[in-house]
Amino acid sequence: MLQLLAQTEAPDWIKRFFFTDFAIWHFVVRGVIVYVFLLVALRISGKRQVGQLAPFDLILLLVLSNAVQNAMNGGDNSITGGLISATTLIAINWLVSFATFRSKSIAGLIEGRPLLLIHNGKIHNKNLQRVKLTIHELNASLRAAGHACPDSVRFAVLENTGSISVVGMHEPITHASHGAQNNPAIERVTDLKPEINQAL
Repeated sequence: MLQLLAQTEAPDWIKRFFFTDFAIWHFVVRGVIVYVFLLVALRISGKRQVGQLAPFDLILLLVLSNAVQNAMNGGDNSITGGLISATTLIAINWLVSFATFRSKSIAGLIEGRPLLLIHNGKIHNKNLQRVKLTIHELNASLRAAGHACPDSVRFAVLENTGSISVVGMHEPITHASHGAQNNPAIERVTDLKPEINQAL
């Protein structure tokens, strides 16, 4: 429809602003491909919150956003094309969020599972290597949680969000529904039982 309108007589500024060079499906397909690629790439790269990103991680995100821009719009600079691409990304993101909410298996595939980093003062180096987390970054997270060293930590869990939840040696482990402290790591203990048993 927009292409038909573009063939009609209209001021040049209107054509530049609102008339696209491609059909609507063209923007939708490009947006889906770029979203899926970035989802897989960032999922493989590991779990980090924005506040935990190193300078090179931020540079990577900025370069990625610039690199995929032309891949999404195909060189079309119209407002309409940008709105179609933005709507496509929002719709895909909503569908992914809905799917992860309804299915634990899909949530595990896309968001990953909580990962045990420390158990009873022992650091699991294999898990640190899996998520590309250094000892210095782990110690910094422990200090932020009020623990000077791993020896004082009963559990340290890398959450799906990229944050690290910490339970100290002297903190009681009781489920939150029974009036325990509202500590995310305590609530994750049940999910991590197979991994904990393997570590023992």
